[in-house]
Amino acid sequence: MRNKWLRQGFRKERTRGRLAERPLGRPRLSVHRSLRYLFAQVIDDAQGRTVAAVSSACKEVRERVKSGKSVSAAKAVGEMIAKKAVAAGVKKVAFDRGALQYHGRVKTLADAARSAGLEF
Repeated sequence: MRNKWLRQGFRKERTRGRLAERPLGRPRLSVHRSLRYLFAQVIDDAQGRTVAAVSSACKEVRERVKSGKSVSAAKAVGEMIAKKAVAAGVKKVAFDRGALQYHGRVKTLADAARSAGLEF
């Protein structure tokens, strides 16, 4: 088990390092996927604050979907995080998937956020 967590840590640091290399000056859209829920945050690292945050455990998302770990929940979270970020004045973000593959729920969240108005 130790080796699995070490490899995951390396993948996460590699992704975050690539984001830090780019002189974009953009907030990052960070995605975390647990076994039950999906979490998304728009984080402004320059100021050290969270601009917007949504999870599939939120009341608004739970009313729209049956399960918090489904692809439909990922789509709802992507749409809501984009709406909250645009309302806070953020249009362009850098997508931070952490150690997760760009596949399934993570890809669905990203596509929904793009279609709702975020650029990355």
